[in-house]
Amino acid sequence: MSILDSKGRLFGKVSLLDVGAALVILLVVGGLFLLPGSSGSSIVQTGATQPIEVDVIVRGLTVAEPQVMLKALADEKKTNIIIRNQPYGEVKILNVKSLPRTVAVPQPDGSVKPLPDPRPELNYTLDMVVTLGGDAQIVNDGPVLGNNKIKIGTPMELEGQTYRFNAPVIGVRILEKSKAS
Repeated sequence: MSILDSKGRLFGKVSLLDVGAALVILLVVGGLFLLPGSSGSSIVQTGATQPIEVDVIVRGLTVAEPQVMLKALADEKKTNIIIRNQPYGEVKILNVKSLPRTVAVPQPDGSVKPLPDPRPELNYTLDMVVTLGGDAQIVNDGPVLGNNKIKIGTPMELEGQTYRFNAPVIGVRILEKSKAS
């Protein structure tokens, strides 16, 4: 009896293609267990955190009482955030700044002057910049909160007891530990 027959089978029973496929599968499984990559690492495993400040902008938020909302945010001092539809948890509210609603008005001399928008419906509209603070993992390409990179343009949601609204990131500052304390 020969080792290979005319149909390419070993000892007349097992195909060479089956043996090759089984070896490839064994090598892949062995590689997964013997040579794991870094894709499974978490923030807890990789090191310490560093304080950051994140500015988010809220434009055109419709609120029955805008000044009450501003005061409530400033007094709360904490809010929950959701980053790219992933709940992160609680962060500090460091500052809340109302932005004026203006309209460009042409002047007789050809210049343009910003004046308060007189439309009554804007009494129920709020524009503001909120500064948030928290601890983030700093990796090679920026800060990470809850496995989400925080960069300008990152969509965020702020959520409290009586509110939930969208606010994109417009500024990120990585602070030194001694300055944040």
